[in-house]
Formats: sequence, C-alpha cells, structure tokens
Amino acid sequence: MNSSLLSGLNPEQRQAVTLPHQSALILAGAGSGKTRVLTTRIAYLISSGAVSPHGILAVTFTNKAAKEMVTRLSAMLPPSTTLRTGTNTRGMWIGTFHGLCNRMLRAHFREANLPQAFQILDSGDQLSAIKRLMKAMNVDDEKYPPREMQSFISSSKEQGLRANEVEAYDPYTRRKVEVFTEYDAQCQREGVVDFSELLLRCYELLSRNAAIREHYQERFRHILVDEFQDTNKLQYQWLKLLAGKNNSLFAVGDDDQSIYAFRGANVGNMQELTRDFHVQNVIKLEQNYRSHGNILDAANALISNNRNRLGKNLWTSESGGEQLRVYEAATDVDEAAFIVDEIKQLHSEGVNLREIALLYRSNAQSRVLEHALVSAGLSYRVYGGLRFFERQEIKHALAYLRLMENTDDDNALLRIINFPTRGIGARSIEQLQEAAKHNNTTLFDAAARAGGKVSAFVALIESLRSATRELPLHPQGVGRGVPGASGSTLPLPEIIDHVLEHSGLVAHYESEKASSAKRREAEERLENLNELVNAATLFVHENEDDSLTSFLTHASLEAGEHQAGDQDDALHLMTVHSAKGLEFHTVFITGLEEGLFPHQNSQREDGGLDEERRLMYVAITRARRRLYLSFAQSRMLHGQVSYGMVSSFLRELPEELLHWITPRVTAHKVFQSSSFDTNSHVAAFASGSSEKAPPSPNALWRIGQRVFHQKFGEGVITGVEGSGADARVQVNFKRAGSKWLALEYAKLIAA
Repeated sequence: MNSSLLSGLNPEQRQAVTLPHQSALILAGAGSGKTRVLTTRIAYLISSGAVSPHGILAVTFTNKAAKEMVTRLSAMLPPSTTLRTGTNTRGMWIGTFHGLCNRMLRAHFREANLPQAFQILDSGDQLSAIKRLMKAMNVDDEKYPPREMQSFISSSKEQGLRANEVEAYDPYTRRKVEVFTEYDAQCQREGVVDFSELLLRCYELLSRNAAIREHYQERFRHILVDEFQDTNKLQYQWLKLLAGKNNSLFAVGDDDQSIYAFRGANVGNMQELTRDFHVQNVIKLEQNYRSHGNILDAANALISNNRNRLGKNLWTSESGGEQLRVYEAATDVDEAAFIVDEIKQLHSEGVNLREIALLYRSNAQSRVLEHALVSAGLSYRVYGGLRFFERQEIKHALAYLRLMENTDDDNALLRIINFPTRGIGARSIEQLQEAAKHNNTTLFDAAARAGGKVSAFVALIESLRSATRELPLHPQGVGRGVPGASGSTLPLPEIIDHVLEHSGLVAHYESEKASSAKRREAEERLENLNELVNAATLFVHENEDDSLTSFLTHASLEAGEHQAGDQDDALHLMTVHSAKGLEFHTVFITGLEEGLFPHQNSQREDGGLDEERRLMYVAITRARRRLYLSFAQSRMLHGQVSYGMVSSFLRELPEELLHWITPRVTAHKVFQSSSFDTNSHVAAFASGSSEKAPPSPNALWRIGQRVFHQKFGEGVITGVEGSGADARVQVNFKRAGSKWLALEYAKLIAA
C-alpha cells in the first residue's frame, strides 16, 4: 500500500479512510475535506488489496463530481490501476444515480423489458410526449396543465410508485392516474424512458430478479455515496438492495447542509442508515480548512437552533479573523449601493472580483443588485441562473409590452402569440407567416385579417393598448408614461402591472403553483414579475424620459451589458441554493428580513424553518475570510414601499461576532406616512445624504422601527399619525397581522 495516501490526513479523516469492512456514516462538515476522504478511501481499499477496482461502486450527484473523483484517483493510484477518464474504468463503476442505472439497464435490457437501443427522454422531450398523449386522450390542458402532469408522474416515480399504486381519492386525481398509465404504455411502445424511469426500472429489476440482484451484491462489496443527505426515498431503497446484508455502505454527507427537500431529498435517510445498517461508526469531520474562526462560530451558533440534528461543531486551527460585518440599510436601493461601494474598496485592496459572491434567497432580489452593478460598471455573471432581464417570464412580459408599443415587432408576436397557451398551434403560425410574406405585411397585420383564436389574440393586444391609455393617473402624479388618446399621461408601473394581470401571465404561473413539484419555480417566476413592476418604479424616479419605449430600451441594454465571460474577472451573483459546494474570499448575504430569508413559505411547511436555517448555514460557510450580512428597513414590493423586520437568523448570531456598520443613510429616518414621496426618498439614497426627513407626528416612534407588544409579540411600525392623546401607530405583527394601536394604551417596547 502507498503510505503517502494517508499523509496529511487529520485523525478523523484517517479513521474514516482506514475503516474495516463495515458500513459507516461520515458526517462531513462544510470545508472539512469530504471529497478527499471519499477518494482516498477508494484508493486505500484498492492499494491495500481489500478489494479490486471491479468491486467498487461510487455514487455521486453530478457528472462533474464523478469526473473529478476519477481524476483524483488517477493521481493517487499506481500506474497498474490508474483509471482512464471517459473510456475504461478497469471495472470500477463511478457515476451518478441515473448514469449507473442506465449502465445496469443496458446490460440487462431483456430482463428489464426494454429494447437494446432504448432512448432517454430529457425533461423537454418528456413534456412534449405528455402533451401529445393528452391531446390524443382529449384531456383538458387548462384543467390539467401538462407541466403539472409531468411533475405528478415524475414525483410518483421518485416515490417508487407506479400508476396503479397511486392512491386516487377523487375524480381529478383519477384522471391524472389514467394519463400516467397511458404515458407508461406509450413510453414502452416507443422504447423510451425518462430520467425518473431509469431509477425506478432499475430498482424493479433488482427487486424482482434474484439472480441479477445477487450478482451485483456479490460484485460490489464496497458502495460509497457522496452527498448522502441529498438522496430521496427511491435512491436509498436502490442502495439498500445493492448493499444487501454483507456489503459495506460508506456514506458521506452533512445533515446541516440538506437544502433540497423541494427536489425530494430526505434528510431522514441519514438516521435511517444508522438503524438499517447498524452503523457503529458515525465519524464527524469537524475541522474546517476553509473559513476563519468567527465565521464558523456564527455558523455553529445558528445551526444549533435546529431540531433532530446528528450534531457536530466546526472548528479551525486558524485565527478568529474579522467579525461579521452587518449593514442595516434604509432601502433595498441603499443596500445595493453600499455593496457596490464595499466591492470597489475590496477590489482596490487586491481582492479579485471572481473571489466575491453576492448571495440572495430569491432570484427576484438580483434585479436591484444587477442595476447597481451595471450603473457602477462592475462586471458580473449570474451563476446557475439567468440575468434578470433574460429570464423567461420577464422576456414574455417585455414581449407583450414591445408588441403593444410597436405592432410591427414580429419577434415579440411569435414569442407570445401562444403563451400562455391559447390553442394557436404551429400550423396556424406557419399559415400566418405565409400570409404575411405573400401580402408583404407584418405578422400582426396578417393576424388582424385572420379569424378564430388568432383574431382573439389580436383583440387582446388591442384591448391592452387601449386600457393602458385609459388608466387613472397615479395619485401623486408620479410617472409620465405613455400619452393617452385624450392627451393624458399614464404611470409606467401601472401600465406594466395591468399588462401582467390581463395578459394571462400572472394567472398562468399562479396555476403552476398548484403543482407541488412546480410550486417553487412558479413562485420565483411570480416574484420576478413583481420585481419588473419595481424596476419600472425605480426607472421612473431615475429618468426624465420615463416612457414605455425608453424603459424597453433600458431593459434591452441592461440585458446585454457587462455580461462577463467565463474567463473574465467578474463578481458572482447567485441564490444560496446555487452556492452550495462553492467558496469565496468574501461573501455578501443580502436581504436578511423576515419573509425573505427565512422565506415566508417556510412558515407553512413542516420543517420548513429548519431547512431555511440550513440554507443560511450553507450561505455563511461559503466565506473564507470576510462575510457581510445586510438587510433593509424598506423594500419595493409590486411598485409600493413595504416595511419588514430583521431576519430571526441574524438575531440568532452571537453579538460578539458581529460588527455593525453605521449606514451612510441613517437607519433612523422618519417619514410622515407609509406613502411618502418615493422620488425624493430614492434621490437621497443616490446622493448618500444623511439629512433627516420631516419629523413624525410622535417623535417616539418611526415607520420601519421594530417593536414588541406584550400580547401580539414582535412587529414593525408601518404607519404613524396624530399627536398627543390622539396619536396612534399601525404595526404589522409577525403573528397577529396589521393593527392600529393608540399610543396612550399600546405600551409598545422598542425591539
């Protein structure tokens, strides 16, 4: 055995690598070297003669991780056992669940009742197949949206259920089960499988065919699994079948980083593993090689509030480092401006932009940050997602606005003529294009001469154009917008709001929320559409020409500017979910407000707050040297200013670890009412002014201030009016909702 394999390992890592033939759970904290332990364990087993490469099965969650594992093993193992990436792995199976199941089904296609050359449907192909089937079955796609049907089928399979095993208590579900049944039959006839089918078909193959099951149980004496906390129910059942009674299951994971419940991940699999395999060795890798001590202490303090943890405490041999920097902004605009200033300072001190990450809980939050970065000329890329103005739902909304503004825009028409679905098929669109070409007109002109559903679309666009020119003026007269037929002017945010509602876009994504599997995606799309209204509101305040044409030009420019290439030195913007597995010199965690992070949805889901806390734990542990935590007293929501309270997660961090930064705009600004002049408000932020706004009717209290009431609990003041004995405040309580309270009797306490 190559003794250099074990050199440099800490005692816990060495213990994990050199375990005898037995099942084990390696509880690997963030930055504790789990990938090194996993690959070294494989190399150790082979080098020591405990098993041949033929007897190893290693499961990862991404192809990238599998390739990295093969590359590391190539460097660790002697030449006689070296793996050759992508060709011959000399008997070793390393790959994702789907990749390994595909390999097994190819070898046993007859026993699995599949053609030898079966094809795999990706998500798009699967959706097309479902749409085709539903049309043949005369299934109403308004009542049963195809994407919802796709989610129903896939989630059922991931629970290990065939159509005849799904419980259908009502006619609606029974109809979905009928489609599920016919879909399976259609796939079987056509010799295709979807991703969920790969794992389910492979599980059924092993469970029903004793000879094949025993063959693989005899072969794979050592099964190793990475990111075990992300396994779902069926994946764990598949592993149990392969492991049998005599093989070792070496699982590496971290229950504190289980953040994919919305994808079906079951953090409870970790505790089930310890029971099912009688695990005697739960080895905790707690030494962190990434972050300074204060960052780890904050992460430990936060996650200690979660229930049912397996338990571990990260530590480092390095110094405590800097305190976590906390910034309380007056608004989301001020928050973004502060972040830009700090980035410029860091960059001037020699920190590369690529070493800085801006994290947010929801994609919609990126819009304000992107606008500030573009304005400052800072290069950035959105990791694991699209820039705001490039997102599907935003491009749909802009296409409606573009076509309203200019009916000659054929690209805009083609994008939305059948979105949301209104029964205009590909043949109808082809005929429209042929008519436009023959008559040398635009598609819209051709559509105006057409009948049926196409003419209904034309009527929709015309009604949107008409209605947005007849909307009442904004109460404060903010925004000049598009000139109306009578010469009046209309506010841009209200135009966009009206189009979102009456085009059917909002209703479309609201219907997708009904699907549990698609709910999270649909909610994000709706949040982005709301953020488009906010973008218009800010645009009105920043530009003299705030017409719809000008805004559309602005959107096009922001979509195309400062798009950093892969090799460029650029900032990383991403959701916290996308940040898992990454690390940076400096991390900004933004939007730390109740309802935002933790997300408001966590209150309605069992275990939701615990998962949100795990998500915050992941965010904190991405930082190596410097960590910023920021929140805003007020944030634009659907074009209106809303007030929130600081995240409970921030309050769970020990005060001695935090350094509160004095805001450039005082955090104690007071406004006369919740409908203050937003124009001057934003202008003050842009100029960095710390000048106080007019005093409130009662100097003791201010809008945006957090308070505590003995009966109603924590809340935030959203309105103040009156004076003396007649003074009262409006408070939005976290648990009790919004209430007006007379100050003479309220007995409020400043939080």
